[in-house]
Amino acid sequence: MISIKTKKEIELMKKAGEIVALALKKVEEAIKPGVSTMELDRIAEETIRKCGAIPSFKGYKAAFKNVPDFPGSICASVNDEVVHGIPGLRVLKDGDIISVDIGAYIDGFHGDAARTFAVGKISGEAQRLIDVTRESFFKGLEKAVKGNRIIDISGAIEDYVVANGFSVVRDFVGHGIGKEMHEEPQVPNYRCSGQRTRLEAGMTLAIEPMVNQGTHMVKILRNGWTVVTADGKLSAHYENTIAITEDEPIILTMLA
Repeated sequence: MISIKTKKEIELMKKAGEIVALALKKVEEAIKPGVSTMELDRIAEETIRKCGAIPSFKGYKAAFKNVPDFPGSICASVNDEVVHGIPGLRVLKDGDIISVDIGAYIDGFHGDAARTFAVGKISGEAQRLIDVTRESFFKGLEKAVKGNRIIDISGAIEDYVVANGFSVVRDFVGHGIGKEMHEEPQVPNYRCSGQRTRLEAGMTLAIEPMVNQGTHMVKILRNGWTVVTADGKLSAHYENTIAITEDEPIILTMLA
């Protein structure tokens, strides 16, 4: 069942979202060649907890049996890693790109957002992938208005990505969000005939294009978490938590 939030609940979600945005800002400031993904995780968790919130991802239950709960406060996905990269001893190098996904929980609600950042000097094509992924989110956001359907968001994202020569990941999608990190409805980044849910004021969604340089196909590594491109080419990720209103949608994971 889809949860419709009150204005007060959306304000609480905005508080969680701003903490996520602050943590992303602190992580971005630290990204450079030579820094480890574990250090970025430490910075994010410290920022979240200083704000009185809890990292949403730490200890998140795995979808598969015999896979440990997620150990990090962030997902740190480098180069061909699409999502759910586990922070650790990996050291970033000049020319890498890194997708950082962060969630925070406070006052009973979650916020969730992701960005892909350049490490040092990157190739023009890598930068174009990052830019197209970001812009595809905003193409979807334009359709996130009361009376439209989920498929309108999905189609706008897919059309923009494909027109720019990239592909949309199909195995992982956006989602509703609120008291739980993952709620109904699913929000695919491609046209999916089953997603004809009508958008209503008070719905809160995590819209998150995951865009690949090559094939849309992906695989999961043996750790049970990290998703990588099937062809080893680059992937980028851009996500915000938004609220559907009577008028224009509101992005909840931006700093004021």
